[in-house]
Parts: sequence; structure tokens; C-alpha cells
Amino acid sequence: GDGEIFENYYRKQRRKQARLVLQPQSSMHETVEGYRRYFSQIVGFFVVEDHILHVTQGLVTRTYTDELWNMALSKIIAVLRTHSSYCSDPDLVLELKNLIVVFADTLQGYGFPVNRLFDLLFEIRDQYNETLLKKWSGLFRLVFQNNCAFHIASIVFYYLLFSQQSFPKKLPMSQSVPQIYIQVKEFIYASLKFSESLHRSSTEIDDMLRKSTNLLLTRTLSSCLQNLIKKPHIGLTELVQIIINTTHLEQACKYLEDFISNITNISQVTVHTARLYGLSTFKDARHAAEGEIYTKLNQKIDEFIQIADYDWTMSESDGRASGYLMDLINFLRSTFQVFTHLPGKVAQTACMSACQHLSTSLMQMLLDSELKQISMGAIQQFNLDVIQCELFASSEPVPGFQGDTLQLAFIDLRQLDFSFSYCVSNMSVSFVFYFSRMKDSSKKNNIFAQFRKNDRDKQKLIETVVKQLRSLVNGMSQHT
Repeated sequence: GDGEIFENYYRKQRRKQARLVLQPQSSMHETVEGYRRYFSQIVGFFVVEDHILHVTQGLVTRTYTDELWNMALSKIIAVLRTHSSYCSDPDLVLELKNLIVVFADTLQGYGFPVNRLFDLLFEIRDQYNETLLKKWSGLFRLVFQNNCAFHIASIVFYYLLFSQQSFPKKLPMSQSVPQIYIQVKEFIYASLKFSESLHRSSTEIDDMLRKSTNLLLTRTLSSCLQNLIKKPHIGLTELVQIIINTTHLEQACKYLEDFISNITNISQVTVHTARLYGLSTFKDARHAAEGEIYTKLNQKIDEFIQIADYDWTMSESDGRASGYLMDLINFLRSTFQVFTHLPGKVAQTACMSACQHLSTSLMQMLLDSELKQISMGAIQQFNLDVIQCELFASSEPVPGFQGDTLQLAFIDLRQLDFSFSYCVSNMSVSFVFYFSRMKDSSKKNNIFAQFRKNDRDKQKLIETVVKQLRSLVNGMSQHT
């Protein structure tokens, strides 16, 4: 006659036992075995409850087991959400996913609803992708440590790329290009492993793969490329190689699209299929590398300029261009030879930028406020250096310039050198008057107009020259 009391006692005790079963060990997230024990004891508990439900009358009801399971499920999800967040090993996260799938399928076979567990798997999938991204960040860094040109050593691989060409062949891209491509494919395979057995359609899996691959390209690979470009001691040759490599990687993106489509059997023309927008990663990296090339070229020019040691009072020139300038021009020639495989506009912009910076730097020497006296010999020596600059510009160090476009980079320097030469040779105030007249008329139309982009900069230059010339003439008149 105490059946009702016994039922209440039984259910109360089983709830207490359920709470004990649902309490995980603090180190459960460290090994897959910890998760396996946790799931096994929960399955054991509810298999017992299901068995009692079917072999007894009234002791356990479906309503009771459903309530108990819903309580347990909330606790399980909270535990898994917390412990999975501690895991940094993608292999362990993948094993956890497999255990959750088996756990869910097992309990679903006993009639327990498990949809919330599969929803949790999509949260864990994001965690899995994060661990993959961290792992591949390290793999990309290792690949970028070897950024040299790609020399094909395998006759088999060679014929996969080319046909009817001389062997061996040295490709403009470096070996990191096929290595990066292979690593991206390996990432896609690793990402696909988590999507297996999730009871999702091919379209959903395709969408997940493309989104995770986009993250790899636009976040992880992009960060690695930017860090590589911003390395303090990276050289011009390495920057050129990065531009070449990113061009090839950008072209390879379409093959990654095909690769994902072949895996999922989903056509790229499907309306709701996500696209790979990793092209922006390679374009951004290329633009950053180009900017660094322009900056480092100018820095190198500055280094040569700093060792220039003009004797502004020398009686006569050395009869040949200054050694520092010839070394600088030789450096520029050898540097621009490395630009052979760069896109034409990049190489031309770098060359024009370097020539303009060199011209400006030399002009600043003449316009230096500390320069109080200058001789004809110094002017002649400086003129020999300007001639070498003009010869360098006319030698077409980078192909593709039209007419005398590159020589125009030195036109202002030539005009300034001529002005100083004329003034020093005549030691006449009349030239200052002439130059002042030119300054006044510059607002309308003068010889600098076609070469200057900014009128205010042009006016400032002329005013500076006038002041400098007046100072020189006054100084020479007093000396005379």
C-alpha cells in the first residue's frame, strides 16, 4: 500500500543521482577520454530509466523521463559549451564532435529529443574553425619562411604545368604559392570533417565550407601576409616576390571554387551559394607590398644621399660624377632588373617614384638654408651628377615609359641647376631680378607649369630659389 510513497522516493533519489552524473570532472576538456566517460555515464543513466519505463507500471512515466531529460539536456549543453571553449586542439574538438553525434544518435534511438545537441554542434563548429585558423596561421608562417623563386626539379610536375618548353625552368613565383594552395585545400578538408554526420544538406555544407574558407583567406592568410610585408628588415627582392606570388594566388582562387563544388556536388551557379571573396586578400597584400617598395626605395636613396659630401667651395670639379651617385644609380639599375616579372604599372610607378625622390633630394641640397656659399667648381660637379641622373632616366631602366616621361622627373632639378650656374658665373643681381619676374608671372604661365601638379608648391619653390640666389649674390658681392 506504499506504492505512491515509493514512487516519489524513487524519483527524488534518481534526480539526485542524475545531478551527480551530470557533474563533469574539472579536467574533462583535456582529453577525449574525459568526454567519453561523461557521455557514457549519462547514456547509462537514461537507458536504465527507459528500461524501467517499459518494464514497470507507474513507477516511471514518459512525462517524468521527458522532464528529467530536459533538465539534464540544459545541464549537458552548458557543460559542453564551457569545456569546449577551453580546447585549442582542432583534433580534440573534432573527436568531441564525433562523440556528441554518437551520444545524440544513441539517445534519439531511445526516444529522447536531441535537436538542441545538434544546434550546439554548430556553436562548437565555430570553435573548431577558430582552432583550425590558429593552426593554419602557424602553417602559413612556416611556408613564408621560404620565399625564394620556384625551381622545378621534377620532370613530372613540370609537364603538369607546361608543355613543349625547355627543361629545367625557373618560375617567377616562389614555392610558397603551390604550398599555400595545398594548405588551403587541406584546410577545406579539415573543415569538411566537422560537417560530416550533422544531418545537413549538401547546400548547407557547401555554404559552411565557403564561409570558413573565406575566413581563412581574409583573416588568417591576410594577417600572415601583412605581417610578412611589415617585417622591419624585409628586402626589396622579397617584396617583389610577394607581389608576384599574390598575383598567382589570386588567379588560383577560381580553382578553389571548383574544388569546393566538386566536394559538395553543388554548382557555383546555385542561387544561395556563398562565393569566395578572398581575391581582396591578395589585392590588399599586393597594394601593401607595392607601398612598401616605394617607401624602401626612397629610404635607400636617402641612405646614399646622406653620404654625399659636396665641397661647395671647390675650385674645379673632379671631371666625373660623384662616387655616391654612381653607386646609387648602379643600385637602382640592379633593383629595377628584379622588377622584370612585376606588373608593368607597378614597376613604372616604382621607377618614377624613385627618380622623383632622387630629384627632390638633390634639389634640397641646393636649397639648404645652411648653404651660404657656392663656387663654380661645385656647380660643375653637381651638374655632372645631374647629367648622370638624366642619362639613367633616358636609358629606360624599366620598359614601358612613353617618350621622355621619366626624364621629366629631373626637369626641375635641371632648371634649378641651370639657374645656380648662371647666377654664379655672372655674379649679377640682374639674374635675381629676372628670376623674381619669373616668380611674379608664375601664376599665369611659366616653364614649370607643365611639370608641377600643385601651383602653391611651385610658387613656394620659386620663392625659395629667389631667396637663396639673393643670398648667394649678396655674399659673392661682399667677397668680391
